[in-house]
Order: sequence, then structure tokens, then C-alpha cells
Amino acid sequence: MQIPLQQIIVPPGQQLLMTNVSWQMYEQLLEELNMEFWNLASTTFKSEAMSQGLEADSCFYIKNEVAVRGKNRLDLTVDPPPDLAIEIDITSRTHLNNYQVLGVGELWRFNGTKLEINVLESGQYLKSDESPHFPGFPLTEVIPKYLEQSKIEGRNKTMKAFRAWVQSKKALS
Repeated sequence: MQIPLQQIIVPPGQQLLMTNVSWQMYEQLLEELNMEFWNLASTTFKSEAMSQGLEADSCFYIKNEVAVRGKNRLDLTVDPPPDLAIEIDITSRTHLNNYQVLGVGELWRFNGTKLEINVLESGQYLKSDESPHFPGFPLTEVIPKYLEQSKIEGRNKTMKAFRAWVQSKKALS
């Protein structure tokens, strides 16, 4: 029996573009601020405490990078969860509960026009205007602007402009 083509689900081009450009911007930000990190990309995480596994569009170890550095396999019963997960919610809406159970300290959700930063405090996510990793950086305003710009001016020009913005913001602080 042939499977009808409609049953095969592939993330649309916009979802892939937003995922790639957003994590690359995040990496540039970390690099410019001289912060060590490990990007696990779209790793699947499972835990007995979670109702189901989860796979972020991208996830990063920053504060806990040294705890997982060089490991080929992570064991969430001993290793810390990622410090940040990024979800591009264009094709579906991310539910916070499994991220809360896993203990991911920060969750970014981008719906195609708006970036929402959620910070885990006392086991619950609270919306925040800024990332605790980057105080003073108005990322909820700037990241959507540059993501939109990448669709018009292309990835390379946008990344150079974003890096220049980070450098100028860093010089002011």
C-alpha cells in the first residue's frame, strides 16, 4: 500500500530557516560575549518523570557546559538538563510541562513574528522581557527583527548586521 504524500510531515522551509538562523544568532551572541557553550541542536530528551520525550528545535548548555563537556552520551539522572531550549512554533505550539519537568532553565518560543522568553522559577515558567543569560539585551525585540531581515536580505548579510549590533551593545555596557 502506498502512503499518500499528505501523511508525510516535513517542517516547512520557514520553520527550518527560522530554526537555523535563530540558533546561529544565539551562537554569535555567546561567542561575542565570550561565553562557552555546547549546542546540542535538536537532541531528543526522555525522562521517566515526563509524559513524553521532547525534542527542541535547538538546545544549549551554557552555565552547565563544563558539566557535560566531552561527554558522548548524557544521562539526565546525573547530568543537568540544557540551560536553554529554542522552539520555533510555526507548525505547532510547544507545551511547557515537559520542559518544566526536565528542568530546562530557559525556553524561547518563536511563533514567526514574536519571541517569548520563559524563565523557570520554582518549577514554573514565567514570561520575561529579557534572558537571564543576557541582561540588558532586548532580544525579544531584536531577534524577530533580524529573523525577518534574513528573509529579505539573506542569511550572511543579516548575520553580519546582528554580530555588529551585539558588538556595539557590548561596547556600551
